[in-house]
Amino acid sequence: MTPPPNPALARVLDAIERAGNRLPDPAVLFALLLVVVALLSAWLSTLSFAEIDPRSGSAVVVKNLLEPGSFLAFFSQLVPTFVNFHPLGVVLVAMLGIGVADHAGFISAGLRALLAVTARRLLTPMLITVAIVSHTAVDAGYVLVIPLGGVIFMAAGRHPLAGIAAAFAGVSGGFSANFVPSSLDPMLSGISQAAGQLIDPSLVVNPLNNWFFTVASSVLVIAIGWFLTERVIEPRLAGTPLDGELSGALPEEGLSPVERRALRWSLAVLVGGVALLAATAWPAGSPWRAAGGGLTVADAPLMKSIVPLIFVLFLAPGIVFGYLSGSFRSHRDVIEGMAKSMSGMGYYIVMAFFAAQFIAAFGQSNVGVLLALKGAAWLQESGFPVAATIAGIVMLTALVNLLVGSASAKWALIAPIFVPMLMQLGVSPDLTQAAYRVGDSSTNIITPLLPYFPLVVLFCRRYVRDAGIGTVVALMLPYSVALLCGWTLFLLGYWALGLPLGIGASYTY
Repeated sequence: MTPPPNPALARVLDAIERAGNRLPDPAVLFALLLVVVALLSAWLSTLSFAEIDPRSGSAVVVKNLLEPGSFLAFFSQLVPTFVNFHPLGVVLVAMLGIGVADHAGFISAGLRALLAVTARRLLTPMLITVAIVSHTAVDAGYVLVIPLGGVIFMAAGRHPLAGIAAAFAGVSGGFSANFVPSSLDPMLSGISQAAGQLIDPSLVVNPLNNWFFTVASSVLVIAIGWFLTERVIEPRLAGTPLDGELSGALPEEGLSPVERRALRWSLAVLVGGVALLAATAWPAGSPWRAAGGGLTVADAPLMKSIVPLIFVLFLAPGIVFGYLSGSFRSHRDVIEGMAKSMSGMGYYIVMAFFAAQFIAAFGQSNVGVLLALKGAAWLQESGFPVAATIAGIVMLTALVNLLVGSASAKWALIAPIFVPMLMQLGVSPDLTQAAYRVGDSSTNIITPLLPYFPLVVLFCRRYVRDAGIGTVVALMLPYSVALLCGWTLFLLGYWALGLPLGIGASYTY
């Protein structure tokens, strides 16, 4: 039984939702923010700053976006900026395959079969666990796990927005928690090593220096997400009616004999495809591997092919299910499934256009860089005790994360300050990096500047037409606050107990 909502908390979150949804449409909001950044850059470009940009080694300079040369350069790149906006291609290509599987009825049948063998009370932790593990497949969680969270909850008779929120909390709020190493691990450790070598050229940082901590953190994220989803989010959503295009629940009846047969064969195709991929990727000389032999490093062909693999691994079983179940009669039904999925992405494409322009302008102006370096310098000069400094790194990173989305970009900016500073206090780069990862994850889910945030708004609108930025922020704020506070305390306790952070890692330098 769902507990009653907490009246005081519900009022606060409702107020946040109302205020957020009074903002302009997300597409217009990004356009307005673009204007604000341009005006801010024009003012800040007249000032001089002492902060050193670690990318260039010289003082940071804010670029005036309204200067004729800069404006024309930006204006001439409107189309390439939009077309090369990373989430756009990821979402559209993945949705082509998922659209076929959905149109055929494969996803619906699979979920009904899953719900028949899964206890309703375990759906939330199962979903969050899958969301966390999806980090291994780079952006797969955003385009696959988050929308399925809504569908799974709807099929179980629960509010779909709670499923979307739980999945989003796992995919993005728990971005630095994982049971399986991912490409993020060597990326961050490489930056930590370079930063530490500024004062110790012989320093070597293991790529899995935080792995034990991220595994333990996964359990924490699942526990927090499970509790909040069922005790805070679902009770609050009990009074939110469903009126979107997907507001009708999945069929509650069991699978027919024809559907069972179609599902068995389509799952066999899916398992066979995964097995073939594993067999071809396993050998040391596999073409799926990077030049150094890694499978999960950023430049490995396997990692670069995650989205095409999602496309194929949903397309093939979707086609098989469609023909065997009778929902597909010809190839035209396959194309219709793709077209139907694309027609539902029109609003996201509009939002993506304006989001891409704003994010590009914000990056080019160096305003975000300046704010990050100002905050890091203040923390360095504060003279806090080491434990407070570690907590301060978490909080500062969480704030910077509201403005600069890329995990590697943020760390490249502030690691050259934090890592050497704490090494001189006897703190290892491994612990500093762990603190950064906690802050980097916790506020992902409440910043509209996250490239995939507009997509989550779109997923919510499929069930609740009036859902907007305020809806998503109000949904995710409890997760964000709980993760930020709980995960910080967890890190400090982990450190106090002396538990190993990862392979080849230490707490002291």
